[in-house]
Amino acid sequence: MPQPDETALAAIWLPILIATVATMVLSTLAWTVLPHHKPDMQELPEADTFADIVESRGIAPGTYYYPSYGTPNEPGPRIKTGPWGTLKVYPCAPNMGRNIGLTFLMLGVIALFIGYLTAQACAPGADWLRVFQVATTAAVLCHVFGGTLNGIWFGKSARFFLTDAIDGAAYSAATGAIYATMWPAASTIVPAAG
Repeated sequence: MPQPDETALAAIWLPILIATVATMVLSTLAWTVLPHHKPDMQELPEADTFADIVESRGIAPGTYYYPSYGTPNEPGPRIKTGPWGTLKVYPCAPNMGRNIGLTFLMLGVIALFIGYLTAQACAPGADWLRVFQVATTAAVLCHVFGGTLNGIWFGKSARFFLTDAIDGAAYSAATGAIYATMWPAASTIVPAAG
């Protein structure tokens, strides 16, 4: 019987592609149709006035934090009292076509690595549940926990963590089901010589 590491990525290119498309569709639905993300970000009060201030101060595109941390010996006066936060300044409106393309590419890379890890753990012809468990676990690491540290350090709300985790769980379950359903049979992989 072939060993798990003999499952060639070429034999699972179709589940990789379908998992990529499925997560893209689910992501699009989560952000454009379903209502659960709407309260995650609010419009800044007096947003136009704030934008005028950013522009008039010549704040270049980039990521900024406030208030000033000062130095270890002389911390900034507002560091303990706040408010504090981060500000992300973009040069213009997002390029939707570019961002959609990069999202699809990133989801494809994630699906590729999930396929690779699953192939290391599951031989061709492996049980549906075994493939589902391995692929879903690998997907959870990416889709649920991937941005957690960044969110912790840069002020993502608990609600936003939860809604992202719900989305990630759906992407992960779909990915696991696709890999499990389309996993190659033992007869489709030729064992390595020797």
